[in-house]
Amino acid sequence: MFQYAAAGKDFCCILLDMDVEQRKELIERHRASLAMFGYSPKALYWTSRGLQKVRFRVIAGIGIAAGDSLLDVGCGFADLQSWLLGHGLQVDYTGIDLSPEIMQGACERHPDAKLLCGELFDFDFAIRSFDWVVLSGTLNWQLNDAGDYACRVIERMFTLCRYGVAFNMLNARHREMQALHELVAFEPDEVMAWCRAIAPDCRVRTDYLDNDFTIYMHRPADSFPAGHAAPVTAATFQ
Repeated sequence: MFQYAAAGKDFCCILLDMDVEQRKELIERHRASLAMFGYSPKALYWTSRGLQKVRFRVIAGIGIAAGDSLLDVGCGFADLQSWLLGHGLQVDYTGIDLSPEIMQGACERHPDAKLLCGELFDFDFAIRSFDWVVLSGTLNWQLNDAGDYACRVIERMFTLCRYGVAFNMLNARHREMQALHELVAFEPDEVMAWCRAIAPDCRVRTDYLDNDFTIYMHRPADSFPAGHAAPVTAATFQ
């Protein structure tokens, strides 16, 4: 187990989904932010388009290749799909997000994409349904649950991947806890230790933004088909 940085509690895996009130609160937050900012990273609580793209670059660095299938958990406006296409990576993309209004915007911008409204546990995806399962920013919300929900999400994501999982979190080493308000940060080493209990082949990235970290969780090398591109570093993408 690892320590939940915001509250100093043990991070453990209790089989609880996000409760009804938490769902309503997150939906209302995004409804209000969308009304205020429109189609903008700020509607998704990102400070800028540039920082959003930095995180996308690192997520893609796990080894995503053209032709792969990908599940984007908490996809927002499905901007990751646009970023991937802009870098020559046409993938079989599926995006899910809890906010109906945000998903409506995503569908307007990506009418041909597979986009589903709900949280991860609303969908009965089969085990290993996707080559990659990724998440950017969705685990940053303070749920006051000692990390239970984040634990469940990471574990579920790994059951759904054939090749690997990439996700990011806010880095507790570079954030003042009292300044986070409705957000939460975690200790990278503690999260990494927990992830290795699920997938021994893990890597943590802390080399791109001071207040963020990304974890790659790979399945064994023999899970990759012959000829599939080896995982690359984020520096491959500009």
